[in-house]
Amino acid sequence: MGYACPVCETPQRDGEHLAHHLAFTAMLHGDDHEAWLDDRVRDWSEQDPAGLAAEVTPRAEDAEYHEVFEDTVDRGRPDVDLGDHDHAGGGGAGHGHSHQAGGDAPRAGGAVNESGATDPETEAALREARELTRKMFEDGEGDEEADADRDDASGDVDDPDADDPATDDPATDDPDPSA
Repeated sequence: MGYACPVCETPQRDGEHLAHHLAFTAMLHGDDHEAWLDDRVRDWSEQDPAGLAAEVTPRAEDAEYHEVFEDTVDRGRPDVDLGDHDHAGGGGAGHGHSHQAGGDAPRAGGAVNESGATDPETEAALREARELTRKMFEDGEGDEEADADRDDASGDVDDPDADDPATDDPATDDPDPSA
């Protein structure tokens, strides 16, 4: 059991989570959460979570709060693989999922699982991102060593202090370079 937010009815795990929800929403968005706290809790922004919880829980209704783990809940987000990862032992994929996308092709680091349904706008953005990424790697732009070699060859080396007024010293600047 938990508490329902008295403003938006979002279930919270316990009194402190309710206090955090109310306070953060009030501080970040203002709106009804801030007005509710202003009307009911004196100096709410100065209280610690436990103190605020003691003030707000008597004014909140009990609500059923289902305890879930982030990795077991489909929230409509793509399943992003962070690339090469090796779970305890040998590098085999014997931990419940394959490291293959589209059957035979190995997945590139950061590849997105495309099995979930997406709206047309998201699908178009993903298609464009894939195409730009493919072109970037074909053109060699994805190779950091190649980028560094191009910079060295062109003499275009970044000087972090070149245009920084904080590092300019008028006493050492020579107003007449020919002198």
